[in-house]
Amino acid sequence: MTTTATPHGELRDFYEDPAVPVASGAARSIRQARLLAAALGPAGAGARTVLDIGCGDGTAAATAAPFLAGHRLVGVDWSQDALRRAHARLPSAVRGELSGGGLPLRTGCADAVLFSEVIEHLVDPDAALDELRRVLRPGGHLMLSTPNLAAWYNRALLLAGVQPVFSEVSLRAIHGRPGKEVVGHLRLYTARALREFVTAAGFEVVRVHGAPFHGVPQPLRPLDRLACARPSLASILLLHARRT
Repeated sequence: MTTTATPHGELRDFYEDPAVPVASGAARSIRQARLLAAALGPAGAGARTVLDIGCGDGTAAATAAPFLAGHRLVGVDWSQDALRRAHARLPSAVRGELSGGGLPLRTGCADAVLFSEVIEHLVDPDAALDELRRVLRPGGHLMLSTPNLAAWYNRALLLAGVQPVFSEVSLRAIHGRPGKEVVGHLRLYTARALREFVTAAGFEVVRVHGAPFHGVPQPLRPLDRLACARPSLASILLLHARRT
């Protein structure tokens, strides 16, 4: 997970804790990788540079790698602990963050950016998208994924007066919502809000897709997969955009 600078040292300490999850479900990673592979085309037409910014332990990038064969995949994260694990899964992983001086990458160096389950952790998502736009070449692809505040079950939970899944009120414990893991979400988006936000940052949204959430209880997973047909109801939002 890549976060922007914050005056609160405890937030950085939270993300450096090896016990904090830094990987998401394989189903989301596979869907995202297939969308990116279709957008880039075969590597025979020319290898492209794909940055996985906020790569965490490299699990998502390693899952995507078979779909992106022939393309150059580089992981980027600020967490030293996450990078140690990512090096075991990725051919290339470098330390960098989206704040301060920005990423240690030249302008327009990337053909595509994977930005998976990161934006919900950011203190300053506006500055983050500015930096992603900088490192992408004109016409480059942004593949962003994030939990959906308006997921089908969250709508029901809110009606019942229950804190929505994915939202958190503390970095120390879960309060008022289902689930057991504290994952440090600071912001949540609906499909409409995400579209508007990314467009305002200088991208053209190609399409928003839905993906299932691996944490949904087993009996409800068929319903969760069905909800993917309507991204506004899906557990996870997969947004494909291009730099204008």
